Amino acid sequence: MKVLVIGGGAREHALCRSLSLDPDVTALHCAPGNAGIAEVAELHQVDALDGAAVARLAAELEAGLVVVGPEAPLVAGVADAVRAAGIPCFGPSREAAQLEGSKAFAKDVMAAAGVPTARSYVCTTPEEIDTALDAFGAPYVVKDDGLAAGKGVVVTDDIEQARAHARSCDRVVIEEYLDGPEVSLFAITDGTTVLPLTPAQDFKRALDGDEGPNTGGMGAYSPLPWADPKLVDEVMATVLQPTVDELRRRGTPFSGLLYAGLAITSRGVRVIEFNARFGDPETQVVLARLRTPLAGVLLNAAKGTLDAEPPLNWRDEAAVTVVVAAHNYPGTPRTGDVIEGLDEVAAEDAPHAYVLHAGTRRDGDAVVSAGGRVLSVTATGKDLAQARERAYAAVGRIRLAGAQHRTDIAHRAAAPVAGE
Repeated sequence: MKVLVIGGGAREHALCRSLSLDPDVTALHCAPGNAGIAEVAELHQVDALDGAAVARLAAELEAGLVVVGPEAPLVAGVADAVRAAGIPCFGPSREAAQLEGSKAFAKDVMAAAGVPTARSYVCTTPEEIDTALDAFGAPYVVKDDGLAAGKGVVVTDDIEQARAHARSCDRVVIEEYLDGPEVSLFAITDGTTVLPLTPAQDFKRALDGDEGPNTGGMGAYSPLPWADPKLVDEVMATVLQPTVDELRRRGTPFSGLLYAGLAITSRGVRVIEFNARFGDPETQVVLARLRTPLAGVLLNAAKGTLDAEPPLNWRDEAAVTVVVAAHNYPGTPRTGDVIEGLDEVAAEDAPHAYVLHAGTRRDGDAVVSAGGRVLSVTATGKDLAQARERAYAAVGRIRLAGAQHRTDIAHRAAAPVAGE
């Protein structure tokens, strides 16, 4: 099978790494990719938001499967264009991807499907915003209705900050605050059958102790030793399957990766948000633990034959990912700094730890930073403590001027104590 992956972040590097290890994959391509992905896949330049261009590239490469990584191409309808060209594509249609593209659409689907989530208001005027903020009180949860690269959500006790963010959005969802630890659960679906993956937890705040601004994610770990063993079954029954069934009922079946961001509250599981693609950085730890070859599962989802897929096989190992970010992230990051130490990680820490590239590019013989989140250093171990130790040992070998990373990824879970 020839596979084309669309995207250029650490999520796509994780996908390409897993696909490169699959014996059924005879050729692996990625567009546009990055400096790390170039080591396992042939790179191509394409406008990832141009469905016709992506479909042409896939046809030229004689790809038997296209995997669309990021959310923006999905919301732009790239998967529709690829499928229209007769090529199997892993990723939802433009209409189904509105589950991530519009928070208001997602709330409507959840209400119809009976999925437990936070009470909310959709607001478009300053008056509606003030009414909603007053109704819920602090902490205020304010979400841009559209795509915002993981940074469109503000959670704050400061009503002026909440009001300012809300008024900067064309349409905004204001909702009640959900207490309790957060869990990310992915599921692969063909629009009917739903195949859950293993839960993970990510860290969205920039600084240790969950301080600082929201980011796209500064690290993740899996498994979750503190989570109820029945959590996946519960989420399948109350969230994932009902959502997939409702979208199919509406005539917009969801085929691809359905991501449920969950809060384990004092009143039970509640959905914080849905995404229409693999999450970053959770993908890095989830795929590190997946033993089942990936390509066949994604192809069955794309072809509508996921019911033929046996349950997924998981390694007993734990996995931890630590994100190395550029200076000033999540503000405007500094780019063009040389990254050193990558060869040392490969020589000293493989196969238990490895580097997945996010915002990188080649500059002659050097690899330089090219984005906010630059690298995802991922490690496995017999338990979270060992995986964490290996991940941070590898992080310590990397030299990038002005770089930042959190030092507490999976710390409490590895201890272990209840919740993180």
